[in-house]
Amino acid sequence: MTPGPTARIVVIGAGVVGISIALELQRRGREVLVLDRSGVAAEASYGNAGAFAFSAVVPLATPGIMRKAPKWLLDPMGPLSIPPAYALQIAPWMLRFWRASRADRYEAAVAAQSALMAHCREATERQIALTQAESLIRREGQLEVYEGAAGFKAAWPGWQAASRHGVQVETLTSAGALTELQPGLAPQFTHGVFTPNWMNTTDPSLWTHHLARHFEALGGQIATVPVQELHQSDAGVTLVTPQGVITAPHVVVAAGAWSHKLARRLGDRIPLETERGYNTTFSECPLDLRTQLTFGDHGFVVNRLGSGFRVGGAVELGGLKLPPRYRRADVLLAKAARFLPGLPTSGGTQWMGFRPSLPDSLPVIGPAPKAPGVTYAFGHGHLGLTQSAGTAELVADLVTRQPPALSLSPFAADRF
Repeated sequence: MTPGPTARIVVIGAGVVGISIALELQRRGREVLVLDRSGVAAEASYGNAGAFAFSAVVPLATPGIMRKAPKWLLDPMGPLSIPPAYALQIAPWMLRFWRASRADRYEAAVAAQSALMAHCREATERQIALTQAESLIRREGQLEVYEGAAGFKAAWPGWQAASRHGVQVETLTSAGALTELQPGLAPQFTHGVFTPNWMNTTDPSLWTHHLARHFEALGGQIATVPVQELHQSDAGVTLVTPQGVITAPHVVVAAGAWSHKLARRLGDRIPLETERGYNTTFSECPLDLRTQLTFGDHGFVVNRLGSGFRVGGAVELGGLKLPPRYRRADVLLAKAARFLPGLPTSGGTQWMGFRPSLPDSLPVIGPAPKAPGVTYAFGHGHLGLTQSAGTAELVADLVTRQPPALSLSPFAADRF
């Protein structure tokens, strides 16, 4: 459709965060128009792991992580890498990342993320019920496995931090205990942590489309139209698109990895970078995958997807313009086949997506500092699906001038 010259509220972004926000605003009686450069679930919401990872409260910037930084450039296929061609450009972001890894800031980030996750868990259950979506949910937990006691011991402080903030964890300290929970694991894995309250959607793209259909069925509008300019004026917020100019009293920016470009139009320089994630998806699964498997030391997961499975993960801080390095997906798949003998390594479909990432692993949720008619909701990293319903409720609180369910100061746009 061609958007008209006015709209009650415009949400920029038709990924799972943007669609969830539109749906929640609609539930509160607002008319909403969603605009997206590519369409519903066309970017990160299409090919992610499909996890509602409420236990993932530990940020990427952990104390001591910068000692590992030189290895990132030396191992382009490692779980966290920076392409040499991008190293200079990302240096300012890495400085902020280093600052975020200091002990005091790390503890504050864990506390803020934990509070947000607790809210998001409850909000997601409300969203599932309101959209009658239980058939799209798998409540099978998550098992993170380690090769030997050393790897488990190194990861344990992070699990302790999560446990202190209410995450339920169960430890397993033998290969037998692991294979009882997940048959078929290679015997080199001897330790693990099971998070029983973890859940997945059967398919993240189907999930987002389900929410979008629910939104449209209740009168909401979605248009595949890029927003080129964004301006605040006395008359409201003006959006410039190839199909014309739209004026709205309020705009929500939830455009994922492209959000900072729009924020810059409003005078806000937000240090958003891109975690480029890779995966391979198969239509059939020959193994009995009973839970999401996370290979933390190797930076990837294996999970069921419909009747098939998906192998994906890794973090490549490489921006939006460098060409994909699908060799990374090949490496992850080869490892998965070694760790789960019997998994196929041919016939799958590869994908690379852009996760919007901020140095402290916390999203931006709150008003644009220089534009009273704009609310930001982006930068969720690899937790966009997990935090989508909770972010939607918080944004709707702000737009409708209700007290938000938790303090949003840790997620302020000007915190950097």
